[in-house]
Amino acid sequence: MNRPIVGARWHDASMHDLGSISTFWDAAAGSFDQEADHGLRDSRVRAAWANRLRSWMPAAPARILDLGCGTGSVSLLLAEHGHIPVGVDLSPRMIKIAQDKMNRQGRHVPLLVGDAGNPPSQVGDSFDVVLTRHLLWTLPDPHAALRRWTRLIRPGGRLILIEGRWGTSTDDAPYTTQTPPLPWNGGVTAEHLSDAVRPLVRDLRTESLDEPDLWGRPIDDERYALIADI
Repeated sequence: MNRPIVGARWHDASMHDLGSISTFWDAAAGSFDQEADHGLRDSRVRAAWANRLRSWMPAAPARILDLGCGTGSVSLLLAEHGHIPVGVDLSPRMIKIAQDKMNRQGRHVPLLVGDAGNPPSQVGDSFDVVLTRHLLWTLPDPHAALRRWTRLIRPGGRLILIEGRWGTSTDDAPYTTQTPPLPWNGGVTAEHLSDAVRPLVRDLRTESLDEPDLWGRPIDDERYALIADI
């Protein structure tokens, strides 16, 4: 079963991994938005994500950190809803495409090249929301990343993790030859992720994301959102 490729990113690994991971996602950037849930070009897919995001977000304008933002489709949608997003991604090519999208729409959205698992200090803190989408499978130490992310959220804010489990227990090959082992390669179940997040937050819930319009096609694996209040 193919794993989603959602965002170009450099996470938590030692410095010698940076070049290979950045190159991997730079190579994917040109065709990235061809996937319905990446480019959000199909009106039904775009509307489905807009409705879900609207249901999870606080009232606008909220400060939102979009980690592993890829080509910026979700950040743009959030800006259109009146929010104040900041995007972080490892790949310069992904960030360039994202910036071009913002410029075409006349949106000023800060977009930084950096480590989504350990965001650069330039992003700031006290966010109303930290949002990721299919990011955790790329992390050598997802538990450490979760701790970092919750520290960037203001009291009363929210962590939103859009995740899934699409692989098997034997799907443990790294996505580049130079990356360390990935404990959640193939994704992570809602139950397992809830157990990891629960000690860090005040309350949490999960929502199934099995609606075909979210992905542009029917799916047969586990997709969900974990919404945690800080």
